[in-house]
Amino acid sequence: MPRRLQARELSEKEREIIQQTARSRTAAVRQVERARIIQAASEGQSVAEIATGLRLKEAKVRKWIKRFNEDGLAGLQDVPRSGRPATYTVEEVSEVVAAALTDPQRLGLPFASWTLDRLEAYLNEVKRIGIKRSRIDDLLVREGLRWRQQESWFGERVDPDFAAKRG
Repeated sequence: MPRRLQARELSEKEREIIQQTARSRTAAVRQVERARIIQAASEGQSVAEIATGLRLKEAKVRKWIKRFNEDGLAGLQDVPRSGRPATYTVEEVSEVVAAALTDPQRLGLPFASWTLDRLEAYLNEVKRIGIKRSRIDDLLVREGLRWRQQESWFGERVDPDFAAKRG
């Protein structure tokens, strides 16, 4: 007959943290759920009883008890998940930001300000960074940069009575 899975003996500090987290109304739901699993297991409940009481799958209860037994409280934290690797390196992102903050005329370009299309062309052709304008915008917004709105009029104002209205 297989051995019954139980939580290891909790230290006084671990017991205090588990009880506090299990009662918490502000902690993340998954943290509260995990703390309740460990609390119930430390009180001697079986995996089936815990799963029924908390309305969870037995496999999930077993997983968190095993992780707690192996790693303690740290085992109840989320582990980093795999995912798509970053598309652009840190160096490429810094090149994009640096180019956006540089005056185009200082780079010998024939215009006074950047647009996303101009910046895309410069990065693709000169810096050899294959990046689209939408990604440039995303990177700059993430860095806290925004495009300024350019004036839509040049020279004289459209309203002929502007000076009189202005006072």
